[in-house]
Amino acid sequence: MPIKEAITIKQLRALRAVAENGSIAAAADILGLTPPAVHTQLKTLESNLGCVLVERHTSGRSSLTAEGRAVLTAERSVDTALDSCIEKLRALKAGLSGVVVLGVVSTGKYFAPGLVAQLRDACPDIDVILKVGNRDMTINALQQRSIDLAIMGRPPRSPAVLAESIGDHPHVIISKPDHPLARMQDVPANALLEETFIAREQGSGTRILMTRYLDRIGNGIPYRIIEMGSNETIKQAVMAGLGVAMISGHTVTEELRTGRLAVLRRPDLPIVRQWFLLHREDLEVTPVIETVRGFISRQKGGFLPS
Repeated sequence: MPIKEAITIKQLRALRAVAENGSIAAAADILGLTPPAVHTQLKTLESNLGCVLVERHTSGRSSLTAEGRAVLTAERSVDTALDSCIEKLRALKAGLSGVVVLGVVSTGKYFAPGLVAQLRDACPDIDVILKVGNRDMTINALQQRSIDLAIMGRPPRSPAVLAESIGDHPHVIISKPDHPLARMQDVPANALLEETFIAREQGSGTRILMTRYLDRIGNGIPYRIIEMGSNETIKQAVMAGLGVAMISGHTVTEELRTGRLAVLRRPDLPIVRQWFLLHREDLEVTPVIETVRGFISRQKGGFLPS
């Protein structure tokens, strides 16, 4: 029997459970099995592949070898493919013509639900599933083929994609309305660099844009950063006076309208980037995917906040 035909989903899930929980006993609890049963699954998998996948330590903990990590990567791809298949089958059984998974970076959550609602009204026979994550998560989803289309800023270098601009994406620096810098018509670079910046996690597209901007205007002068995990937390921190923040203008339209936040003014602000609609270059663009892609493209950014 070929090696790949001897490998089972149960064996792969046992490996993942050990990787995620650190021991065979803990993996057994999660899987609802006995430790000997998990051990047997792993030994069978190792025998099928002809290599050691799990190292058992005297402390009772277990960790994956380099070979084990390689198999775990494959397991995640298999699991993603099965999830996608199940979603498509569910849609077909419900009488829909297909499923399209749309990935959107975190900043896009302010407009993506409205876009999906428009899609469902316009294409009621297509199930559009929305997946929101930061830039790294969205790129990884493209690499794993767990999304069909994506909306993000700067397209990734890998995987190779086909991208089209669908609208402007302005980035602004915000402060409390009564902040001294908010009263200036042209905030000096040195005054701005003295502020504490509230920023998203490493890997966020806005964080990358912010650091590049501050490095440019400050010629490498260090600045203070407080990291927070979401745009909502950042906005609350700025309102509380913890600092200022560079943020997508599409995330603060309501706060600016009601005067809870202010935009700092400089000739080089806002920084206007583009939103892109993209998909893998090697994606098989089915009629269902093309219907969704074409609908979003024809909107020309009309769904973006003003």
